[in-house]
Amino acid sequence: MKTDTLDMTKIRESLELAELQAAAAYAKLGENVELAEKRAATVKERRISLTNRRQVPRKNSSGGGAAQCGDSQSVIVKGKESGFIPPKHVLQFVVRMGSFTSAPVKASGDVQDADVEFSNITSLTDLLERCRHYTVHLPPPINREYTHLDNSFQHTPDTSDVKVDEKNKIRILQWNHLSQTLGTKNDNFVVCPPEALDWTSRRWRLLEEIIRYQPDVICLQEVDHFDFLNRGLKTIGYSGKFIPKPDSPCIYLQGNNGPDGCAIFVKDSKFKILSDSHRILEVWRVQSNQVAVCLELLDVETNQELVVATTHLKARQGALLSTLRNEQGKDLLDWLHTTARGRPVLLSGDFNAPESEPIYTSVCEHDIGLASTYRFKDLGMEEPYTTWKIRETGEQKYILDYIFHSKSGLKPVGVLEMPKDHEVGENKFPSLAFPSDHLSLVADFHYV
Repeated sequence: MKTDTLDMTKIRESLELAELQAAAAYAKLGENVELAEKRAATVKERRISLTNRRQVPRKNSSGGGAAQCGDSQSVIVKGKESGFIPPKHVLQFVVRMGSFTSAPVKASGDVQDADVEFSNITSLTDLLERCRHYTVHLPPPINREYTHLDNSFQHTPDTSDVKVDEKNKIRILQWNHLSQTLGTKNDNFVVCPPEALDWTSRRWRLLEEIIRYQPDVICLQEVDHFDFLNRGLKTIGYSGKFIPKPDSPCIYLQGNNGPDGCAIFVKDSKFKILSDSHRILEVWRVQSNQVAVCLELLDVETNQELVVATTHLKARQGALLSTLRNEQGKDLLDWLHTTARGRPVLLSGDFNAPESEPIYTSVCEHDIGLASTYRFKDLGMEEPYTTWKIRETGEQKYILDYIFHSKSGLKPVGVLEMPKDHEVGENKFPSLAFPSDHLSLVADFHYV
């Protein structure tokens, strides 16, 4: 059978041209200078640029210049579209970029946790004890402060051992927990201790981080060991839904455990799942390699319906990829708006975009009516982040992960903060104390 082969020289030339055209489209819309610089630079170049401009006042900084969902500040690109659509052959390549399409597929089933038995687990305490048994040789988990979202923004010790009892309160945990296959075979965490990525103990640290906050809703990305999480969480009363990426990069790597994707779990004592759905996100009517998962829920305590969705948008930098992320996000928002039908919504995920990117503005301005739960500038963080890592290309510290909530129907009442800089350690994340390069986000809401 004859197969088409990619002319990579032509693809590279087309990508370079498309990047320039996308950047020009942004410039015509008045994109801020700092963001343009970020898109044009490598990680190392960007760090030098930021250092050189540290004393220069900036209109748009990560701490407060970007549009804040729910704030009265102006947005970067308001009510406009870039109008740029890359050529079809470039688009078809870009939507799969990140998958290793020239390598032979090394597909595996989700079978690498068959050695784990959960038969003797009957309570949260039992499961936490099991997790700590297998991580006793590691440093204790990082304790993080909790901020009450009232006028005082009061800080208190972390709430990992505090159960949320209030009848009309919802707790959600959002986390890109880092695919085991990608973390060990692809991501090049150059200073991460190998022991931090040892799956025999790492899987228990992942599970511990999820359950220690006793969330009602759990939204995860880069899940490639769903069987382990599903069986573990089921023992303490959670039900879950998993959707893999159509062409996950995991399945092209030796020793994989199947494709990675997105998952949502909900506490059975809190919610009844009315229906579930998913979408392969589209970019200019072409399906991409990113997915969204959605659960329509009934709160059994209040009889209130709630729609929860999670996603993981396209990674990589540059104006072209930023444009693609924005198109993915708008496709997701339109779909979710139709699904929600006026009910309160919680949307979370790894959006792979700082607050200065167009996708953040698109979420804030969409008719679905969402606001960002974490208002990082109000949390007193000197340099806000949700991911902090060191790769071959340099140190990367960004806000990429979000929880968005309906402005009508839900009121945020508290969030778990990111660790302080001095608590992180010189090797950043992943580390022996924390198993992913992304931090978990935890937020509490009241129905209103």
